[in-house]
Amino acid sequence: MPALSEPKLIAGNANPSLARAIARRMSLHRGVAVEPVKARVERFADQEIFVEVFENVRGEDMFIIQPTSNPANDTLMELLIITDALRRSSAARITAVIPYFGYARQDRRAKARTPISAKLVANLLTRAGIDRILTLDLHAAQIQGFFDIPVDNLYAAPIFALDILHHFDGQCDGMTVVSPDVGGVARARELAQRIGCGLAIVDKRRPRPGEVGEMTIIGDVKDQICVIVDDICDTAGTLCKAAEVLCEAGAREVHAYITHGVLSGPAVDRIKTSRMKSLVITDSIEQGQAVREAGNIRIVPTAPMFAQAILNIWHGTSVSSLFEADSLAPIYEGMYAGR
Repeated sequence: MPALSEPKLIAGNANPSLARAIARRMSLHRGVAVEPVKARVERFADQEIFVEVFENVRGEDMFIIQPTSNPANDTLMELLIITDALRRSSAARITAVIPYFGYARQDRRAKARTPISAKLVANLLTRAGIDRILTLDLHAAQIQGFFDIPVDNLYAAPIFALDILHHFDGQCDGMTVVSPDVGGVARARELAQRIGCGLAIVDKRRPRPGEVGEMTIIGDVKDQICVIVDDICDTAGTLCKAAEVLCEAGAREVHAYITHGVLSGPAVDRIKTSRMKSLVITDSIEQGQAVREAGNIRIVPTAPMFAQAILNIWHGTSVSSLFEADSLAPIYEGMYAGR
């Protein structure tokens, strides 16, 4: 049995629906009711953040559910202040569950006189008193090395593989997984191996941030069902352009599986009018009404995986077991029966 009495959840304002879904799944797995700790995370008139925890957390194993998504600075500050409140309330261990890790795209100095913001955020989280990080599909794997505390990085690929095998049953022989850039080849290759299909790459040249220049396809996509896979979709410019280039190269259909639907600015409108038949994202970031009403955007849940990962951390058992389909499929059997 674990040394600590109970795993307890607490949520910020970034994604309360995911926190509630994780609590429900933990209740199902454990057979006892799990509810997020009662607390208030509010703003003063000048937008200064205030946190008050209404329950005793002394000696408890605390898990803070808080993606650092838009507005990134506010959600990050909420996470830091919740951590400080728990640490000063004598919580035994604090794990930050960060489904979407903001500032991850600033993981290196691409130009002179620029910051490595991901490292700065790692320092802030560690110094605030967090003992462990649980996250999903970090933009760059080396960010784990920015921390001097344990980091468990879960992957969406096993969930996407289950979803593809369910929704494209019997069609994988005519399917090609596509990486939208050279940097995402490892992610695309892993998904292609899981579903047993081919791989292609879209080589793009970006003249400046936010703009997409020339695109070249490496691989044969003619008459194929193309599945673009990536970790982040922000303004959707690259994604929609890649879908258009694939269709012009003879692709039969284009679908996309993206872990984190940042979907800033014109992204939703672009996706709705694009040549993609569907975009599948996870619920790592809470979406607004526009996304939920878009006919070609679908959201798959991460709560079953996060709930099991939290319980595995609490029990002191393997988290990496969730990388395998055999371990993950039973958790999702209600969604993907027979897989």
